[in-house]
Amino acid sequence: MSTVEPPVDGPLDPVADAPVDGRSARAERTRTAIVDAVLELLSEGDFQPTANRIAERAGISLRLIYHHFGDLESLYRAVGQRSLERLTERTRRIPVDQPLDARIDQVVEQRCDILEWLTPIMRAAQINIGASAGALTRRSLLHTRGEREVDVVFAAELDRLDATQRAVVASALNGTLFWGHWDDLRTSGRSIDEAREAVLLTVRAIFASITPA
Repeated sequence: MSTVEPPVDGPLDPVADAPVDGRSARAERTRTAIVDAVLELLSEGDFQPTANRIAERAGISLRLIYHHFGDLESLYRAVGQRSLERLTERTRRIPVDQPLDARIDQVVEQRCDILEWLTPIMRAAQINIGASAGALTRRSLLHTRGEREVDVVFAAELDRLDATQRAVVASALNGTLFWGHWDDLRTSGRSIDEAREAVLLTVRAIFASITPA
């Protein structure tokens, strides 16, 4: 994305003259439209959308981009927050009182769906990392959430291990279920179904290595 420039001259936007009691709601709708426009462009492969393209997609004037987000960090922070909200909406709790095979299948199915959805956002973060220190924090948060899911869903199996073995197995599971591994599979030419099957086979193999015969 291009750096934020000074506002261009032009007629005032209607939001500037909105009644006080409706201005906050209207401003929030505009901010949401801007953030959603960025996410749409990222999903289409435009990892560095310009302010002009964002304004066009959001259906607003260029001036409002500068009014609501004075710099890249502010905009990326809002995009990151919106991504986390959508991630939460896509995530369901996996019941832990199921057989291991059922839990593995459900975790892998859900995680692969999320990783594929996250791909354009993560690639954009890699490209724009220098412009947004907050991108690192968001990536760390994603990893933390993924690690927590593994700890909770597979607690029955992991808690039977000693501390050293538990740490090794958890690292193997998390490495398999994190975006970097998914991206390697997808960029190497694997289809979504093939990549999902590869993740599933690996997770099953990890548990097979610690399950008594």
